Amino acid sequence: MTEQLVIIGCGGFGREVLGIVAAINARDARWSVAGYVDDGPREEDLALLKRLDVRHLGPLTELDSLDARAVIGIGSATARQSIDRARPQQQWATLIHPDTTIGQDVELSPGVVIAPGVRLSTHIRVGRHVHVDQNAAVGHDVELGDYSRLNPQACVSGNVSVGAGALIGANSTVLQGLSIGEGSTVGAGAVVVRDTGNHAVVKGVPAR
Repeated sequence: MTEQLVIIGCGGFGREVLGIVAAINARDARWSVAGYVDDGPREEDLALLKRLDVRHLGPLTELDSLDARAVIGIGSATARQSIDRARPQQQWATLIHPDTTIGQDVELSPGVVIAPGVRLSTHIRVGRHVHVDQNAAVGHDVELGDYSRLNPQACVSGNVSVGAGALIGANSTVLQGLSIGEGSTVGAGAVVVRDTGNHAVVKGVPAR
């Protein structure tokens, strides 16, 4: 029996989430997508949803009348945190693409979305509403803080702590044993060789 699922956010990553759901259902029919909710969808996004034959149900308040789990398909950490905190009673879905490698002793919190090709090693904690995008790799003994995000092909080495709301850019590498501060941004292609403070922006090789 399938569960009803609502995707929050009509943008690009929200549509990627729909693809993850389709891949899950191809292996084991679990989810029935009721549609999307979004307080301010763009016309071009609505047109793309129409091509995918999925409904825009209206603003987020439409969730109140639905018996459904939800997942946040929005890249912004601030938006994910705001929505999560505004809806303490919401039942959140955790979505893992079947082409993902997950090791032993990995803890996945509510609302996590994991895209295809991701590799998670062992003894990893993945916080609330974390997004791990395509082909990212996470080493042993890592903590990914709530609302953080790993963009495609990001590499987080072992014993790393990624703070809440941090963004690890595409094709970047965080070397072993480091700490990425809350709300920090690691630029695409960067190699991080030292700890960052909170709300830092680092880029380049080595990252500064």
